[in-house]
Amino acid sequence: MAPRDYIIHPSEYDLDRVVADIDEIRRWNRQRFEMEQLTAIVHEDLSRGLCVGYKDVGLDEFWVRGHFPGVPLMPGVMMCEAAAQLSSYYTHRYNLLDAEVIGFGGLEDVRFREPVRPGERLVIAVERVRVRPKAMIVCRFQVLVRDNIVCDGVIKGVPLPIDALAAANGSAT
Repeated sequence: MAPRDYIIHPSEYDLDRVVADIDEIRRWNRQRFEMEQLTAIVHEDLSRGLCVGYKDVGLDEFWVRGHFPGVPLMPGVMMCEAAAQLSSYYTHRYNLLDAEVIGFGGLEDVRFREPVRPGERLVIAVERVRVRPKAMIVCRFQVLVRDNIVCDGVIKGVPLPIDALAAANGSAT
């Protein structure tokens, strides 16, 4: 049985009250196509350092065919990616790092508690733990299906030197 120590209790947000749709998410996050792991943002609370969003997991996800054939289960790394994207959205939206692009800086204490299948709605909550401007943001995260915590942990985001990375690639992003 998953723990019930919610970052934010499900009764505190309304999944039908979208505060940022996919177009607004794209304003702040660079991921596109199969790497977009958020459908909508439904709760933002700057004073408490909280943000809640969701991803509707479809049968057309790029991993469904091969993970695993006949029994598709969402890879844990994709749940962590959804949490990273929510944290990135929140960080960009409120300019917490003063960075153009935020990348993974690390994960700690991640636990996968239950499988996630196509057709389910993944609800992601992040809570700001600490911010070092221009250096790093640390957030706790939880991923829920219905009211069950299916994944949780700590995620770190760091500014990426996007100009240097693009130059090394020989193309602009």
